[in-house]
Amino acid sequence: MILVETAIVVVKTIILLLGSGITYIAYKAYRRTGAPSLRALGVGFGTITLGALLAGIADQVLSVSLEVGVLINSILVAIGFAIVMFSLYLERE
Repeated sequence: MILVETAIVVVKTIILLLGSGITYIAYKAYRRTGAPSLRALGVGFGTITLGALLAGIADQVLSVSLEVGVLINSILVAIGFAIVMFSLYLERE
């Protein structure tokens, strides 16, 4: 059980680092170009990353059940993907 918990913490940390990096790069690109699609892309990936962070906090700090942590993560990932999809739609206009 300890091995699984450690693996979850490691994977969530990797997701946090990668998601933060993508969000930062999208923000820098938005600042350089002013393109609303890049701003929305950054917000979308930021939301997805926030989902991983909050699920990890809920599991490790608040000791909620695995199901609640997965639900928190899934809701924010779905919202984040909707925003990313919207950012791609903005690019078409």
